[in-house]
Amino acid sequence: MTNAVELRNITKFFPSSNVLANNNVSLDVRQGEVHALVGENGAGKTTLMNILYGLHPPDSGQIFVNGTEVQVTHPDDAIRLGIGMVHQHFKLVQSFTIAENIMLGMEPNRYGLLQKRDEADQVRELANRFGLPVDPNARIKDLPVGMQQRVEILKALQREAQILILDEPTAVLTPQEVKELLAVVRNLAERGRTIIFITHKLVEVKDVADQLSVMRGGKMIGTRNVADTSIPEMASMMVGRPVLLDLDKKPAKPGKVVFACEDVTVSDTSGIPAVRHLSFEVREGEVLGIAGVSGNGQTELVEAISGMRPVDGGQMLFSDQPITHDSVGRRRNRGMAHIPEDRIKIGLNLETNLDENLIVSRYKWPEFNRMGFLIRSAMSRFAADSIKQFSIAAARPGGEIATLSGGNMQKVVLARELAGDPKFVIANQPTRGLDVGSIEFVHRALIAARDKGAGILLVSVELDEIMSLSDRVIVLYRGEIAGEVDPQTVTQEEIGLLMGGSKLVAGKP
Repeated sequence: MTNAVELRNITKFFPSSNVLANNNVSLDVRQGEVHALVGENGAGKTTLMNILYGLHPPDSGQIFVNGTEVQVTHPDDAIRLGIGMVHQHFKLVQSFTIAENIMLGMEPNRYGLLQKRDEADQVRELANRFGLPVDPNARIKDLPVGMQQRVEILKALQREAQILILDEPTAVLTPQEVKELLAVVRNLAERGRTIIFITHKLVEVKDVADQLSVMRGGKMIGTRNVADTSIPEMASMMVGRPVLLDLDKKPAKPGKVVFACEDVTVSDTSGIPAVRHLSFEVREGEVLGIAGVSGNGQTELVEAISGMRPVDGGQMLFSDQPITHDSVGRRRNRGMAHIPEDRIKIGLNLETNLDENLIVSRYKWPEFNRMGFLIRSAMSRFAADSIKQFSIAAARPGGEIATLSGGNMQKVVLARELAGDPKFVIANQPTRGLDVGSIEFVHRALIAARDKGAGILLVSVELDEIMSLSDRVIVLYRGEIAGEVDPQTVTQEEIGLLMGGSKLVAGKP
């Protein structure tokens, strides 16, 4: 079989962060296959594909497309060569329609006037041809994440992409959206397209890929047939050691109630109740998991608990004290920590450095502040300790964080939120977009916090994560509790029924 892509001895060094992202990397991708490129965050996967797509020039090495050596100095070069890329963070114009985004720069016109009807018809025909139905006139800002990703794929296909790079395509999708995407990817490969699937989710590799190549520390570790490689073998190749895929934890020792919701109602941005008359408790030394399909009130609930959204009814108690109308700062000063679902928009400020991100919630503490002036030496020491304790790769005190991998950004958030042994930790999608090694690290950190006595509220759409970490589980459906279950005895199928709206009857869905 002919190779669609051959990369030979690619090397890329970033002087600003002192990172050798790609170290003499070679990769062969055959035509018409799904080729998974896997590795821990920061392994160099995205950098390698950015080089293929013309976003970064290689310091050395060669690129071959369909057997011919090529120079790819700009994405326009890649597009002319039939290469398309869907980035982890979408590149869509939120105020534009689907058709306007897909046809951007290729708009049909007559006598210089845009032909909106022709534009919509072309997009509709493209979508039907590839089995990716969309409403051409819908605006991006009104679409769920899974549909936005579909638009990105169609945009690449409209530009005649024969080689499609998908960078962490399932990082922000619900389980149902993941299933739909994997079916789309297999369908595209069966139609002759070549798919390079950057991921760290090894179950998805088994489900969709023909070959996988593993990177670690900027180097290519090897390429394997997926059918002949087990998930533990893949994980070991990625991390360089055996990985404990099943969390080993001691039984919880719940103490007194640290946080309680009593008949709480919260509205979404449209004023419609997203959480309805919700009541539950979180105790010291336990993990309470909240399961549910994304969009069933989880985001509004977490924002209300953390103080980012007002409560319409009911009350919240922290260590038996009402906090329903307290500010974010007052809640944090009481001992509440918040690991947000979006580490880029909410968890971090990429315009500032590592030290400032780590002390943003405690910059008034005497440890870091004297007479209104920040003590930079104390900040630097705290940053150095955090880097060591949380194994934040490629980070340094006073350094940028925008260049860190997603996994290492999440470790910065963890280091900040778990410092000082908080009493109550909200962990909202704490491993979204992370690789198997980083997931293992996050899980151990949360259980360590639990074992120190913190109450943990874990919100996740990953059922494996909910069942592995939680001591108790409640399932949300349309903003209400469909039931509470024991993760030690319940099955994923039973939780799935509750997520779909079934109610508990005699302890069973």
